[in-house]
Amino acid sequence: MSRPESLSPLFRSLHSIKGVGDKLAALLTRFFGAPEGQEAIALDILMHMPSGVVDRRRQVGIAEAYLNQIVTLRLHVDRHQPPPRGKLHVPHRVFAHDDTGDIQLVFFRAQGGWVEKALPIGEERFVSGQIGFFNGEKQITHPDYVVEPAQFATLPLVEPVYPLTQGLSSKALGKLVRQVVDSVPELPEWIDAETLAKNKWPSFVEAMRSVHLPEQPAEAELWGPARMRLAYDEYFAGQLTLQLVRSTMTAARGIARVFTGEITERVTHALPFSLTEGQQQAVSEIRADLASPDRMSRLLQGDVGSGKTVVALMAMAAVAEGGAQSTLMAPTEILATQHFKTLKPLCDMAGLGCELLTGKMPAAERRAILGRIANGETTIVVGTHALFQSGVEFHNLGLTVVDEQHRFGVHQRLALSDKGRHTDLLVMTATPIPRTLVLTHFGDMAVSVLREKPRGRQPIDTAVLSIGDYGRVIARLQARLAEGAQAFWVCPLVEESEHLDVVSAEDRFAELQKVFGDQVALVHGRMSASAKQEVMQRFSANELKLLVATTVIEVGVDVPNASIMIIEHAERFGLAQLHQLRGRVGRGSVRSACLLLYKEPLSETAKARLDTIKSTEDGFEIAERDLELRGQGDVLGTRQSGMPGYRLAVADVHRHLIDYAHDDAKALLARNPGLTGAEGDAARTALYLFRRDLAIPLIRAG
Repeated sequence: MSRPESLSPLFRSLHSIKGVGDKLAALLTRFFGAPEGQEAIALDILMHMPSGVVDRRRQVGIAEAYLNQIVTLRLHVDRHQPPPRGKLHVPHRVFAHDDTGDIQLVFFRAQGGWVEKALPIGEERFVSGQIGFFNGEKQITHPDYVVEPAQFATLPLVEPVYPLTQGLSSKALGKLVRQVVDSVPELPEWIDAETLAKNKWPSFVEAMRSVHLPEQPAEAELWGPARMRLAYDEYFAGQLTLQLVRSTMTAARGIARVFTGEITERVTHALPFSLTEGQQQAVSEIRADLASPDRMSRLLQGDVGSGKTVVALMAMAAVAEGGAQSTLMAPTEILATQHFKTLKPLCDMAGLGCELLTGKMPAAERRAILGRIANGETTIVVGTHALFQSGVEFHNLGLTVVDEQHRFGVHQRLALSDKGRHTDLLVMTATPIPRTLVLTHFGDMAVSVLREKPRGRQPIDTAVLSIGDYGRVIARLQARLAEGAQAFWVCPLVEESEHLDVVSAEDRFAELQKVFGDQVALVHGRMSASAKQEVMQRFSANELKLLVATTVIEVGVDVPNASIMIIEHAERFGLAQLHQLRGRVGRGSVRSACLLLYKEPLSETAKARLDTIKSTEDGFEIAERDLELRGQGDVLGTRQSGMPGYRLAVADVHRHLIDYAHDDAKALLARNPGLTGAEGDAARTALYLFRRDLAIPLIRAG
């Protein structure tokens, strides 16, 4: 089915709305972030939520208008006092009164006589704005509204306030909003009557009216019925999409894997340690998925260093027992190389062919490896995501493991699953994702969690210090390095920035070189991959004692001997990032330390972040705190990577609705998998409305 005709008014281009010319259309298209080459549409304006409301209903006499209140007064205009010629800094004052007292209206840089026209002497006007005082007199500087008594109805007594951009005034946007809200058609209802009645929710159209054109301030509140309903709608469309993706992924097209137990046993013997309880649990959940005829689609969450790679190896070994191959994909070559180093010796001992495939290989070597993958000699292939783009033919691919999945959206999951038509999918992430976000972004996947750290991991002592103690820090560092320790020193920027008062990695490197000479090196994201790799290798080999870095080391650098992590300007990092960075130490046998250096003054949020990191090492607890302090877009690093951000739902207020939306979407597809009939049409309308139509082709016929 194509988009319902009734939705056309919302999908028309902005040009068709009265008062929108080329310039404004281009501005709004940029502001709403329309996809490349497309223009923003009426729907974008509808979905742009107000951030609050201004209440102008207080209509009183001047005598009862108090400082800083917003009031609407009916005034009699007495006289004008324009500034002397050429004195632009002197304001234009208008003197006015009502039965209870006097007031002045103040306008700066008021040229062209428009003030005189708007406020003619001897006439009455309604004026709305905020009361101020000057020399003991009441005044309103730049009133928000001045209207004639006959036009009083055009003065919005309850006025929504919107996030704006340079060049877009709230008045211009308000006009557009009104036109768009008036054009919203009656839509079929996708929420069942019982839920509506229980929550006292209005229809979609009424909810949009309440939020955009409220008559009472309460109508537009985040926790009011209108906004709750809209947040639920948005979550419902998202959850329905994920459920459709899930049913496509698991649509009985998998292969029930058969295990003999011999390869997994060899791997178990090769491991230098026994699996933790959490790892054993995850392995058995994965084996159950592999044994079932449905395709596996599972997310493996584990904190930094919880041993996800070994769980993946056990899964790959199990698949190998049925004669199928596996591939492990990482986001960068450094990470892929690291996984390979962990896996290769274990695979060799267990008799599994394991190869690393990177972009930099000499052509002949690459051809040889591709040959072994194609004829099935190689069982496990490790590489970057590029593995899949470049004509790699597998003999019989059974399992795809993807590392650091949060960079990896629903589209990619679908694209991947086409490569091996029956392959099972396991994705791993070291970003502990709170349950709400797991539902929001990975509702299509089953989840396994590794909570404990492998045995032998040392706790990390975390301290918080002001950068004012730099001298003490250096003295301590010299002593520790002399004892044979290695350290990371992380800075937020590569080079000095004129906008931010922050010490860059290059400046800090120059300073530290004066003390530590050639024992210190610098690594940052703008270096070529090979230059980075070379510095990392020297650090791993203990030729360097101190590594100054930007956050390129955040994910997956493994140097067991490094036991000190110093993070400068720690107040500029998010919680998840601080946690990831700290996880780079504490990987060897010595007790490790992490030092968070901050610059005064600290904001409340920054203080809360540093306290959280100091007080706990539990990544899941940290992620929950992070969600409270920052909101969901940041926790997953999705603000940059274009994951479906939410426009109507606000996680802090509405997150309890995700569970309902999840259950309702699931129940709907169980009852009506083809989304047929009136119920199905209503649900499809919701998918179009929230631009989840990517999911519509996935709806299975009955």
